[in-house]
Amino acid sequence: QVQLVESGGGLVQAGGSLRISCAASGRTLSGYVMGWFRQAPGKEREFVAAINWSSTYYADSVKGRFTISMDNAKTTVYLQMNSLKPEDTAAYYCAASRGVYLRRNQDAYDYWGLGTQVTVSS
Repeated sequence: QVQLVESGGGLVQAGGSLRISCAASGRTLSGYVMGWFRQAPGKEREFVAAINWSSTYYADSVKGRFTISMDNAKTTVYLQMNSLKPEDTAAYYCAASRGVYLRRNQDAYDYWGLGTQVTVSS
């Protein structure tokens, strides 16, 4: 079992930056594919970014603005968000997959955090 806890969400102005984190409780994330997803009010949850031991993968809507990374200890995954837009406003969720390949589909992920809210004001 992998317990994931997101943190770092908040309110930021359009054009600003924010870094959110996802920490694994009591274990490392080595061997997992990690993903970030988001869900805006009234919309379905959507893929944002994913990372494994060698690669990253981004949704077109955030490419060039967001960066996913993992610390050397493999205990925390980050999502650095720059040039934020009001349409980035959503609850952001961290997820872990026991698979090998970077995936954007939610059913590829086995463990989920409870989310952290990011609000971008115009």
